[in-house]
Order: sequence, then C-alpha cells, then structure tokens
Amino acid sequence: MKALVYRRSVVRYLLGRLLSRFRPRRFFPRVTPLRLEQVPFAPPSTDWVTLRPRYCGICGSDLRLLQGVESYLLEPYASLPAVLGHEVVAEVVDAPAGSAWKPGDRVVVEPVLHCEVRGVPPCRSCAAGHYNLCENFTTGGLPPGTVLGYTRGVGGGMAELMAAHPRQLIRVPEEMPDETAVLTDSLASALQPALDHFPADGGTVVVYGAGILGQHLIRILRALGSAARLVAVARHPFQGDLALRGGADSVLLSPGRARLGEAVGARMMPTTLGGGNLEGGADLIFDCVGSSHSLQEGLLVLRGRGTYVMVGTAGRLGPVDFSSLWFRELRMTGSACYAYASFRGQTVRTYRMAVDLLADPRFPIEGLLTHVFGLDAYPDAFQTAFDKARNRSVKVAFDVSRMEGRSPVPTPKGK
Repeated sequence: MKALVYRRSVVRYLLGRLLSRFRPRRFFPRVTPLRLEQVPFAPPSTDWVTLRPRYCGICGSDLRLLQGVESYLLEPYASLPAVLGHEVVAEVVDAPAGSAWKPGDRVVVEPVLHCEVRGVPPCRSCAAGHYNLCENFTTGGLPPGTVLGYTRGVGGGMAELMAAHPRQLIRVPEEMPDETAVLTDSLASALQPALDHFPADGGTVVVYGAGILGQHLIRILRALGSAARLVAVARHPFQGDLALRGGADSVLLSPGRARLGEAVGARMMPTTLGGGNLEGGADLIFDCVGSSHSLQEGLLVLRGRGTYVMVGTAGRLGPVDFSSLWFRELRMTGSACYAYASFRGQTVRTYRMAVDLLADPRFPIEGLLTHVFGLDAYPDAFQTAFDKARNRSVKVAFDVSRMEGRSPVPTPKGK
C-alpha cells in the first residue's frame, strides 16, 4: 500500500530544525525524512479492525515534527518508522467476527493507544477514566507511542490502509460528510480543556490564538451555553473574522501588552525594564499557541487566582518571567488529547461528544476546513498548512480516497 512514512534521521531532523528557524513558513520536503512509499500492511492483532482511510487531517503536532521542534523529552513516547496521521475518517474493510463493525461502516478513529488498546491491565490513570494520561504508553503489546501516527507498526491515516482497536472507533452519522467528520479530532482536542475549565457566566476569557484550536474553543463555549465574555487574539485578519463569526465578543490582532490589558479591563503599570505589568484582568486564558510570547502575555493578563490553560502544545520555550504565577497565585495547567469529562452532571466521552456537536446543524463549521489534497501532493499540503497568511489556511486535510492532486472543499451542510 502507499503510505506517508516518517523515518528516523537525527541529522535530517536537526537540519530541518535549523532551516525552520530562518524560514518557519516553509516546508523542506528534500530535507525532512518523510516520503510517500510502498509498504506492507498487517494489523497489529487479529482483534483489530482493518480500515480504509477516506480523509485525514494535518495536525499541529505533525507540523512540529516536520519542523524539528518537538520536545526531546518526549522521544520515548514515539517509535519510528511510523505512518503519519491521527485525524482519521475511514471505512471498515474487515472486522473480527462478533464485533459491532461490518465492511462499509464509516468511522472516526480516536487515536490514543492506552492500556485497553495495548492489552494490559488498566493503570491508575486509565482506571480513573483519564486514559490520555496512560502510564503504559511505552509498554504492553505495542511499540512505544501515545497515538496512532507516531508508533512503529501501528499505521496512521495517511495511507491506503490502516488498522485500529475496536475501542477506538466511533460511528459517523450517515448524513455527516467526510469533510465535516475530519474535524472531530481537532474539535475533541479543544473540547477537553473547555469541559475541564468551563468558564463562569460573567467572567472574561481570553482565547489566545485563532488557528483551528482557538476557533473550535470559541464555538464550543458558545454552543454549550457559556455567557462569559470571549476575547480572541488572532495573528491574521481572516482568523479574526472567523473568530467573530464563531461567537467571540471581540478580536485583537497581534496586540501589545497595553492593548491586551485594556481589552480585559486590566490596568497597565509601566516598568523600567520588562515591558510593563498588568493589574487585574481575565479570569481564564486558553493558550492555543504555546509560544514563549503567548505564555508570557497569558500569565500577565490574568487577575489574581486566574487560570492559564496550555492547549497548544509546546516543548522548550524561551525566557519567561514567572513572577505572576506566585505573586497572583495563578493556576497553571495543560491539556493533553481527550478522554472523559464532566458535563451538566454527567460523565461524557469527549471524542463521542465532538461527533455529536458536529452532527448538530447549528454548530458553525463553515470556513474551518480550508484545503484538501490528494496524498501524492503532500509537499503542497504541508506547505499550505505552514504558510497560513498566504494561503488563509485553517485546517488542511488529505482526501486519501483520491490519493492524487487537489480536491475541492465542499460547502458544509446547512451553511
């Protein structure tokens, strides 16, 4: 089968990291150890379901891998070579006897490789329903890896065939097109922190970053009834327009510290060095960028005992002044993938709830899937995802069923 395979090469990884420092909006296909190859296919277990991917989204973690900016400390949680792709819409090709699946069923694939998928007894986190924090990602019956797409021998969705554990499959409603279903994974990644840190009515929330995660967060909060004031920080005007259409009360385009503080009711206090401090401010910030700048501004824009949530994943960040963390007794946390969460007094599976939101015709998704490519056009696809300003890209995906060329992006249902 044809598949996009990422192979281990320390030299190429570091070279890509160096080039990306100078040209962060460029994809370097001749340097990156990623190739479209013919590879054999074999499910990891006879208990797994064989799938034919239809659509597969490009995730920010894919882009960070190709830029060589993933954390060195996370190396034990992946294994190479790996077929990329974990934002998957697929159809069932073959399923074990007695399973709930049959050929032709359309599914999305929750990619986390937790204890149950690995065939080992549940660890403490899995037993508590937090399988996104599984303690056995490097053990059990599979090679090391947290999710499909970064794990040797457990193929991802950027391929003609893949396999998944039955526990990972969620049925796609018949009326939902693939172009909508492919948003499930990114939506679930934003839904988990939204449910875990749902804002109080009357509070002020900053959504820092208006890429796909920020866009989803704004729409989720509004769809679930939040009456908090939502201030979005965007880099590009087209992102700001999308944020307003999704429910943001106001949008700031690459604001300075004083302007950001003013937008959330904070008082700017000049300092001789350091660019000034803020007093008062937001109750909650969702950092969907994960940069040293967004972290610094996020810590400063919060009022006392406010909450900072890192949604956009990051590795090593540059110098950041953490004095606000202790001085204002801030709460600071991250968010990893998805598992279960509490919503209106009930425990919900986040990935399934994401599918349910997308199935609701009132949930706004217009303009989120911006580009679709065949798998053989992967250099153009990744280049489009890297250069958001020039291409006005939000979510870029592969139409794996076509494999070749570029596909049109259909208008979402009911829009």
